[in-house]
Order: sequence, then structure tokens, then C-alpha cells
Amino acid sequence: MATKASHPNSLSKKEAAVGGYFKAISAIVWKDLRAEFRSWELISAMLVFSLLALLIFNFALELDVKTRQSVTAGVLWATFAFAGTLGLNRSMSIEKDRGCLDGLLLAPVDRSAIYFGKFFSNLAFMLIVEAIVLPVYSVLYNTNLFQPGLIAIILLGSVGYTSVGTLLAAMSVQTRTRDVLLPILLFPVAFAVLLSAVKASGGFLNGADFAEISFPINLLIVYDIIFIAISFMLFDAVVEE
Repeated sequence: MATKASHPNSLSKKEAAVGGYFKAISAIVWKDLRAEFRSWELISAMLVFSLLALLIFNFALELDVKTRQSVTAGVLWATFAFAGTLGLNRSMSIEKDRGCLDGLLLAPVDRSAIYFGKFFSNLAFMLIVEAIVLPVYSVLYNTNLFQPGLIAIILLGSVGYTSVGTLLAAMSVQTRTRDVLLPILLFPVAFAVLLSAVKASGGFLNGADFAEISFPINLLIVYDIIFIAISFMLFDAVVEE
């Protein structure tokens, strides 16, 4: 009888722990979003960088329509990658400079909840910038980018890039050369994600069959899962250092 009576209690404790875990994640995301929407410090920097990059590419690539379509994927992901790196760096730098990172680490929550909170907020910032960049690119290059398949590929690529970027940003923020160190660490690691995203996006825009682009799409999904799992396991050790 004692065993039967204790079983509901153990379930309720597990449910409370899971609920507290997700509450911690949502609290971190909400904190980052509220702080950013008050200052617009992070998104504005990413957006200005992205728009400048698009304008430079637009004037540099004075090509015919067919050739422009062939370089669209590369231009888009070059813009997303550099703007995303800037956002990841600033996101962790702000936490460090304001002393918020130490407060998060002292909070009685699992360290992985901090990782997922920062991951989702960084992903939200990157998606906001991408949502603005896509219509601007469509106007400048006279290309329709509002296609469900392309948007899904951009989402998959952004998840993979942000997942590993959040981990490496937490690692590099502890150093004096964090602005230089993060791109050096991030680009080689995220190269597979960027390459798969460019291949999948380019194939989709050029009207390739799904069978032709299924391999890079599957790679994107696999890399997303692997990077999230590795970051989940290593984040505690990274922030302890």
C-alpha cells in the first residue's frame, strides 16, 4: 500500500520539475525579448549589417536575372551567417557586461535551461532579422523568396547555426578577444550547416526536384539534432570554465 501511495507523489514531483524547467526557459526568453524590445540594441545592429550587406551585393552583382537567381542562396546565407554571428556575440556580451550571466548561473535551475533560454531568444532575433531581409532582397533582386519550402530550409539552417553558436558564444564571452574568437570558432564548426543550407536553398530556388535536394535537407535535420544534443551536454562544463 505504501508503494502505491508514493507512486502519485513521485509522478507529481516529476511533473513539477518538468514544469519548473520549462518555466525557467520561458523566463529567460521573455527577459531577453523584453530587454531587446526596450532598447533594440541587438536587432538594430544585426539589421543594419544585413541591409548594408544586401546593398553591397546588389551593386556588386550587376548581373542578369538568371545569374542573380543562381547566387541568391549564397548571398542570403552569407548575410544571415555574419548577422547571426554579430547577434550571438552581442547577446552574450550584454549578459556578461551587465552581470546578468553570473546571476543566471547562480539561479537554482539546471544549466541546460539557461542554454535553451538563450538559444530560443537568439533564434527569435535571427528569425526577426531574416523576416525583414527576405522582402528587401525580393525587391532589390526582383526574386520571389516567399515560398514555404525555402522558408522551411531557412528555419532549419537558422536552428543549426544558432544552436552551436549559442554554445560557442558562451565559451568565448569569458575571453578578452571574444569579438574575434567567436567567428574563428563558429565558422569551421557551422560550415556543414551553412553548406547544406546553401545547397538546399539553391536547389529549391532553381526548381530542382525534391529528390535532388533531399540529401542536404536531411543533413540539415541531422546537424540540428546533433548540435542541439552536444550543446545540451556541454553547456554546463563550458559555463563552469
